[in-house]
Amino acid sequence: IEILASRTCAQIKDIAKVYKKECGGKLEKDITGDTSGHFQKLLVILLQGSRDKVVDEDRIEKDAKELFAAGEGKVGTDEEKFINILGSRSHEHLRLVFDAYKKLSGNDLEDSIEGETTGNLENLMLAVVKCAKSVPAYFAESLNGSMRRAGTDDQTLMRIMVSRSETDMLDIRACFKKMYGASLYNTIQDDTAGDYGKALLYLCGGND
Repeated sequence: IEILASRTCAQIKDIAKVYKKECGGKLEKDITGDTSGHFQKLLVILLQGSRDKVVDEDRIEKDAKELFAAGEGKVGTDEEKFINILGSRSHEHLRLVFDAYKKLSGNDLEDSIEGETTGNLENLMLAVVKCAKSVPAYFAESLNGSMRRAGTDDQTLMRIMVSRSETDMLDIRACFKKMYGASLYNTIQDDTAGDYGKALLYLCGGND
């Protein structure tokens, strides 16, 4: 979920190429073999990396109305409509759709998704929406969740710090400070110890 929701179309295509070279199989085939239903459909759409590259002004209001009609506006949920719009529109276009949806329904799209779906599909849709809004904010939230609990989720903490350290760590730090009122550096320092903690602090790159 994290990788397919947060990476660009070009990055996903590169990942699929290297996956085939390193693992000897097709990533799409392995994903479809391990998943099912609407969750599988959205993963496959994201894996194909074929999002629109432009904002379609004529579709913004229409997409917002279709999402409302597919969720809050009916009994039951038309998951296919959510999947097609969230999986194929550009992030710039989706941000405008989210604004139009808020004006139409009075709620954020995330609220609708949480009320209409469950499990892996809910988690994937929420990740796609959050990454469309801001990838650094999505990772800031994930990092906060990995530490602000009883026991640190070290796998998530390490994965994000290593994979984003040379990509958008400064932006993640800024989002973290804005969202939680504390620096990522100090939060890591308070939650880790020893050489492990020092290594994470080096990856963080500084204290805000």
